[in-house]
Amino acid sequence: MSVKVRFAPSPTGMLHVGNARTALMTWLFARSQGGRFLLRIDDTDPERSKVEYELAIEDSLMWLGLNWDEKANQKDRLARYQEQIAKLQEAGRIYPCYETPEELGLMRKTLLSRSKPPIYDRAALSLTDAQISKYEAEGRRPHWRFKLNHEPIEWNDHIRGEVKFNGGDLSDPVVIREDGSPLYHLCSVIDDIDFDITHIIRGEDHVSNTATHIQMFEALGAVPPEFAHNALISDAEGGKLSKRLGSLSIRDLREIEGLEAMAVSSLLARLGTSDPIEAYTSLEPLVESFALSKFSRASAKFDPAEIFRLNAKIIHDTPFEAVNVRLAEIGLPDLDEEFWDAVKANLEKISDIKDWWSVANGPVQPVIEEPDFIAQAATLLPEPPWSPETWSQWTSAVKEETGRKGKQLFMPLRQAITGMDHGPELDKLLLLIGPDKVKERLSTKKAA
Repeated sequence: MSVKVRFAPSPTGMLHVGNARTALMTWLFARSQGGRFLLRIDDTDPERSKVEYELAIEDSLMWLGLNWDEKANQKDRLARYQEQIAKLQEAGRIYPCYETPEELGLMRKTLLSRSKPPIYDRAALSLTDAQISKYEAEGRRPHWRFKLNHEPIEWNDHIRGEVKFNGGDLSDPVVIREDGSPLYHLCSVIDDIDFDITHIIRGEDHVSNTATHIQMFEALGAVPPEFAHNALISDAEGGKLSKRLGSLSIRDLREIEGLEAMAVSSLLARLGTSDPIEAYTSLEPLVESFALSKFSRASAKFDPAEIFRLNAKIIHDTPFEAVNVRLAEIGLPDLDEEFWDAVKANLEKISDIKDWWSVANGPVQPVIEEPDFIAQAATLLPEPPWSPETWSQWTSAVKEETGRKGKQLFMPLRQAITGMDHGPELDKLLLLIGPDKVKERLSTKKAA
């Protein structure tokens, strides 16, 4: 069987971490099976769907490296939905209901107060022609529900295993709004049939929807695809994602946090599995190792600190030719390979390199807490030209002259030269700063 999958976001907001994980899992599955990936934009809600969100979703997917083989917009398929809806109406599988939202809310509240499940009682099926005429004379317009068969609904989920429902325990889902526009459920099923979708990967919050969708597939004469429902993301302690974490969009991770795409993918691809979370520089190893059977039903713990750890590791392993254009784009066109190799091990994200460029080129406010020691060290500074051995030659001379060693020797020198108490190895940094600037900083008598 040729595999074909789809990722179906609604363009009502940015692509967020949870949806991005589903998109990544779906894409990795398709590529691992030699299958096809459909990007389907679920934009049947004209009030909330925005073109700018659709473009932002596409941009985020492309940044993550998740290319698609085919794309469709639901707004372009309304005529097809109406055609299939007419068949279901004729077959009696969808029926009109005239309850107002307030009446439905009261019904739900009453059932819950009696410790009963809030299942629609199908009262609309018993309406007489006179009652319907009365409602319509009042200006009421019906919403339409799909009539579930009260029989077992079962499937073997690729993540959750055997799943069982009974149609009688579920409420007939609303599939058409009062204004006649179709809702997600029916449109999604019709699309999955028409586009030959073989597997659907989505969040576990869709499990009960899947039970109703299976009957919709069957009502339309189609064999349902296979399903995999991934566990939702929790925080690092296993609790519900906070508003801060839950609001992380892929665009924010890219533009505000300054993260690498592969840091995000390296984490999201392994969340919920026992595979080690490692920093990858391409998607190929993730494709090769991907299997739905590896994912657990337990909540996947998301720790933003893990992304920054992966991000730093990726940068540390990145060669200059892979970042030189980006460095120019952030205003550092003169930064060369020597500088990159000297400082990259101290970067957590690419933009951090601006700090070290400033340290090397100034201005820097030296931190001099021991002016006498710094003045003495300055007299021992080797004359140019300098080499990679200059730092060790200098510190050996200072050590012999002052008797200092270890942190007492190195930290005051670092603080005086860079204004900081951490950073790249000074044997490399010293060369980037150069003799003139080093001498100038060592001659500063102003204490921090």
